[in-house]
Amino acid sequence: MSKRVLVVDDEKLIVKGIRFSLEQDGMEVVCAYDGEEALQAAREQKFDIVLLDVMLPGLSGFEVCQQIREFSDVPVVMLTAKGEDMDKILGLEYGADDYITKPFNILEVKARIKAIMRRTAAKEAAKPDAPGLLVHGDMKIDREGRRVYIEEKEINLTAKEFDVLELLVLNPNKVYSREKLLGMVWGADYPGDVRTVDVHIRRLREKIEKNPSEPRYVHTKWGVGYYFK
Repeated sequence: MSKRVLVVDDEKLIVKGIRFSLEQDGMEVVCAYDGEEALQAAREQKFDIVLLDVMLPGLSGFEVCQQIREFSDVPVVMLTAKGEDMDKILGLEYGADDYITKPFNILEVKARIKAIMRRTAAKEAAKPDAPGLLVHGDMKIDREGRRVYIEEKEINLTAKEFDVLELLVLNPNKVYSREKLLGMVWGADYPGDVRTVDVHIRRLREKIEKNPSEPRYVHTKWGVGYYFK
């Protein structure tokens, strides 16, 4: 079955070029030119990956990504003309899986797409045989539905936040270095650095901990890494 890609950019020539190149590789491409159109497509259709420009009319790409994360864990790659690190980290904080800085080579775009799809497939195949519902104190994790509840209240996590938490919960008290988490959750060929892990751990704690500075669940082993207690 061909992979389905949602391409979102207000520059129609860029969309046209990406669409042509991806279709040459046998992918099915749906195009959107603003944030509202992108959200509607993401809600109504199933995609294997989303290419999302940061600078969009109306809703920004960051806002679109954040709203997509409320109902889907589809991989999102941000397209940005800015090269500042803060913009890249901001995109990851909103739930993006990767970023590509414009101007880009279409071969790089296709390579990133294929790498993310390989990671997604490998992660699904490598999931340990564990119960579909994990319960730790007042935390419940529905692995099949990819939902997390604290005191029966659902907590909205991004795809990568859920992946990090699931890995740690399935291996309680095992300390993972930032490098190890980056490789296991984002993949060995992920171009980002270990700050990505720190950002996601911080955001995860803000969502699941009553006091993020004194965590009950996700702990830090100073100088080593992170673990679930």
